[in-house]
Amino acid sequence: MTIDHIGIAISDYEKSKEFYSKALAPLEIELVVEIKGWAGFGKNGKPKFWFGLDKEAHKPIHIAFSANTRKMVDLFYETSIEAGAKDNGKPGIRGIYHSNYYGAFVIDPDGHNIEAVCHSAE
Repeated sequence: MTIDHIGIAISDYEKSKEFYSKALAPLEIELVVEIKGWAGFGKNGKPKFWFGLDKEAHKPIHIAFSANTRKMVDLFYETSIEAGAKDNGKPGIRGIYHSNYYGAFVIDPDGHNIEAVCHSAE
């Protein structure tokens, strides 16, 4: 199992950004990007740890699992829905992140936002 990235909801964006910028600096982890109220921290320009204000309490944690192919993302989505998950974003390109970001999102039985993502061009 490989986790591609993780995201958590926070209560004060600026305070959290200041805290994590300082706390993660010794690990050579830095703020890489800010998108739609979310901050992405990582190394070498690749955000792996995200946080943001999430007013929708039913999505307290976001975990994205790595997929080797887009077909694997499709299968993740299909089997998750069959297993009882709720749709939170059908498989497709998410160009806001990069041109090959192919992901699918579901809400698990406890309300967590679970994703499968493939970064490869196909």
